[in-house]
Amino acid sequence: MRLIDEEYTRHPFYGVLRLTAWLNRNGYEANPKRTRRLMRLMGIEAVYQKPKLSKPAPNHKIYPYLLKGMKITEPDQVWCSDITYIRTKYGFVYLVAVMDWFSRYVLSYKISNTLDTAFCVDALDMALKISKPEIFNSDQGSQFTSHEFTNCLKEKEIDISMDGRGRCFDNIFIERLWRSLKYEEVYLNDYNTVKDVVSGISGYFDFYDNERIHQALGYRTPAENYFKERK
Repeated sequence: MRLIDEEYTRHPFYGVLRLTAWLNRNGYEANPKRTRRLMRLMGIEAVYQKPKLSKPAPNHKIYPYLLKGMKITEPDQVWCSDITYIRTKYGFVYLVAVMDWFSRYVLSYKISNTLDTAFCVDALDMALKISKPEIFNSDQGSQFTSHEFTNCLKEKEIDISMDGRGRCFDNIFIERLWRSLKYEEVYLNDYNTVKDVVSGISGYFDFYDNERIHQALGYRTPAENYFKERK
């Protein structure tokens, strides 16, 4: 699962057969049945460039995608959120983050050992203590379409936007955040416990927000870009 996780992050278009062949070429015996079972356990599939961690609920409202063709020119214009998985020695835990689209600043995050709605609502509440956006964008997962989550946004008069199904590029900046997190932190460490995950992720996001310069931000950090550009 660790090898599949790493190769999938490098090449998200690899499906069951390609990943099986890649494992065999690198000396690890696997057959498609086993690879498929592990991919399902991890919640990943080819092309869709993120783990399919959230499934829509049939009685939840799906909101349209509002960002097509929109120019994002300032902080708090658009926030985005997503969930990814973080491996430990004994399994996986789940990480949700709220990010400002313009500055790439990670406003908040929460870690949970279950894919419930509560940890996503907690992350949103933490972010809203800093500021609030005009638009909040997420995928169509049940955590983000839940009444608990959407009501928090409605109460603050925040417009709700949701990615099209299977369109990973609708939320591209947080996808890039996950990629950076995995290559620069997760894959360099073997977490044994949830406590280890919390410590590692906390340290990384502090580095990411306050020290990691971005070429696209004029070689400034997300924190510099967020706080200096706010009106």
